[in-house]
Amino acid sequence: MDLGLRGKRAIVCAASRGLGKGCALALAREGVDVVITGRNVESLEAAAAEIRAAAPDVAVTPVAGDITTEEGRAAALAACPEPDILVNNAGGPPPGDFRDWGREDWFGAVNANMFTPIELIRSTVDGMMDRDFGRIVNITSSAVKAPIGILGLSNGARSGLTGFVAGLSRETVARGVTINNILPGPFDTDRLASNIKATAAKSGRDIAAETEARRNGLPAKRFGTPEEFGALCAFVCSPLAGYITGQNLLIDGGAYPGTF
Repeated sequence: MDLGLRGKRAIVCAASRGLGKGCALALAREGVDVVITGRNVESLEAAAAEIRAAAPDVAVTPVAGDITTEEGRAAALAACPEPDILVNNAGGPPPGDFRDWGREDWFGAVNANMFTPIELIRSTVDGMMDRDFGRIVNITSSAVKAPIGILGLSNGARSGLTGFVAGLSRETVARGVTINNILPGPFDTDRLASNIKATAAKSGRDIAAETEARRNGLPAKRFGTPEEFGALCAFVCSPLAGYITGQNLLIDGGAYPGTF
């Protein structure tokens, strides 16, 4: 299925691995030129090579830096000043007990998972509206819909972004720009492994047993793959999804038990 994205330009944040890389791969395969960001140069270059091999007809530009800093954002925007697509992504804050978190922990979480995407949106959304097309996707978390106790920093910061997007997305859609959030559940990524390790330490169960219990507790009986996540992202970024905005799209293998 041709999503109608060939020739578009995208910035995909934190795309050296995991869900960000899955999104960059899916967009590149649809003919999108991608700028990918990441803090680790070696991992970022390896991801760029993988994407080029999968989509040799598109431009893949790695930009090393921390997207949660002003310098990191400036570097990404310098490499792609007029993106058609922006995929916001940043590593989630660590799990833990809120009693152990101080002011700097909360500021760090809000900076990475709320302020940074808002700043990138502020830098790109007007240009998208001027060009009558734009797609902004924020990778958040299923914890926005069903909070996870040990992820309080993430629950709070990402919910703030969700509220902001709910308002702005209704102002941009008439000019061809949609803004949506994709809420991943358990995906086979380093982030999941880190959370399972923390849960295992708290419960006293070994990591293998905790992983198996987590997997078997899902209706799908497996974790999601970055490729599956990327496919959803590519569709949401396409012209075919122009009537979808301000939504929180849950992709979790049926883990959320609610009707709504």
